[in-house]
Amino acid sequence: MARAARSRTPNPDPPHHPLHRLLRTWFDGVPAPPATVRRTYRSRRTAPTATLIEPPHPLARSLGLIAVAALGAWLGLLLIGRVHVPVGPMDTSMALRPSLTGGTTINVPPLGDLELSSHYAPVRLDVDVDRLDPVRSQALVDHPERFAGLQAEVTHDVTRGTLGLALHSCVAVASGATALGLAVYRRPRRALGAGGLALALLAASAGTAYATWNPKSVLEPKFSGLLSSAPSVVGNARNIVSEFHVYQKELARLVTNVTKLYDATSTLPVYQPDPTTIRVLHVSDIHLNPGSWRIIASLVEQYRINVIIDTGDTMDHGSAAENHFLDPVSTLGAPYVWVRGNHDSRSTQKYLTRRAHVTVLDHGTVAQVAGVRIAGVGDPQFTPDRSVVAAGEPAERTAGGRLADSLRTQRLAGTPADIALAHNPTAVTEADGLAPLALAGHIHHRENTLLPQGTRLMVEGSTGGGGLRAVQNKKPAPVEASVLYLDRTTRRLQAWDEITLGGLGLSRAEVSRHLPRENQPGATPAPSGSPHSSGPPSGPPSHPSGSPSDGPR
Repeated sequence: MARAARSRTPNPDPPHHPLHRLLRTWFDGVPAPPATVRRTYRSRRTAPTATLIEPPHPLARSLGLIAVAALGAWLGLLLIGRVHVPVGPMDTSMALRPSLTGGTTINVPPLGDLELSSHYAPVRLDVDVDRLDPVRSQALVDHPERFAGLQAEVTHDVTRGTLGLALHSCVAVASGATALGLAVYRRPRRALGAGGLALALLAASAGTAYATWNPKSVLEPKFSGLLSSAPSVVGNARNIVSEFHVYQKELARLVTNVTKLYDATSTLPVYQPDPTTIRVLHVSDIHLNPGSWRIIASLVEQYRINVIIDTGDTMDHGSAAENHFLDPVSTLGAPYVWVRGNHDSRSTQKYLTRRAHVTVLDHGTVAQVAGVRIAGVGDPQFTPDRSVVAAGEPAERTAGGRLADSLRTQRLAGTPADIALAHNPTAVTEADGLAPLALAGHIHHRENTLLPQGTRLMVEGSTGGGGLRAVQNKKPAPVEASVLYLDRTTRRLQAWDEITLGGLGLSRAEVSRHLPRENQPGATPAPSGSPHSSGPPSGPPSHPSGSPSDGPR
């Protein structure tokens, strides 16, 4: 009983070691410090503090979430955003890709690319023609009557494929952003927020694309690769516009033509030919590049050129030893009209005058070539001659004045000129309002401007890629030429193609189609008696980089 009673005693004292009892007895005997000392010690002692991590700013968290959503959406589109769609006899792949400018790219390997400025948004539509299905294409070959309904079939396939791509892209961006958000935040709620934000970004991009959608972009495509020969046949611009009024139908036409291209191994007949259209090839600033003659001859054949116009600087030093460089001009396959540049001497001009199929214009003289009345003036300066001080822009304006006087005389006589020529843009600008079209060169890059009195000034780049100057720069200058399409009745500009070839050692080729504003869909045609075109040039405006006479070229 006694043992039980002791066990019920609350908090029994634990047994102590003898050393512990000795120390405790000694410390109990030490007197406590005074109260003032204890207070001073407590006041000087630093209280322990807990170190806390400050949460990130809400703006930083929002920006981080946006970055995760955008990166995840891009990864999702890149990994699983592509859909395979059969379009007519072809198997195609469609995908949305991030882009700063938007637009649509149609890749037809191995022929090249077709670029359309269809919209402006942070996403681009990529369409790849993977292959031509042998079964479906053979069915078309065996039953040619099916081509009549192919465009409707292609339109239906493209519409269905676009809807499927939209749904697939939503799944791709949501999955990619959610997966990346889960990897970054390790929280399902934040990951789902990233996925929702990615869908919102895709919806905003789609809304921007819809708001800026331009179905007329097919009127001004850019071709590269072998497809650069696609616009080699062009019809009357009014007919072109009437056929290109619906984007889907035009895309169907492109697919149909590519089908025929695979089958026939010929050029892509994008435009319906019009045998009455006058085709003018504008070249300039060849600067003794022998390769230019082969390029010009090829363009003459491909585009069925009626007349070639050269706005000077065909030579580099204008010496008599260089004259034989000009011999191929008589064998290019089309009449050659030429005006003197500041690198072409009087000896050069005299030599060309004796060549067959060559028309040399100077002092404002007018000649009718291939049904077009052309007036021109030679450059008053010959800059390779260092013994003569360059006269500068005043001399160019004086020469342009002679050209303008000749144009006025021709107008009063009832035989107005259709095109005015000079090498330097400063000179030909004096013809503003006296001819609907003015051509020049000299500055080695393209410019397209509508002058105040309505004359369209088209300055060509260097068809010789700068000549020997091509090896002086780090990047070779491109080879540039333009094909102008004139209505045979009014001899007004209907459309033009800007042809750009890679410079020395390069093999890139691009063709860009352009239409004057008066030929755009819905525009009011200019009166037939109007001496000039109306409206500014189509495409992006040209901003001159400097005075045309900033030093001889």
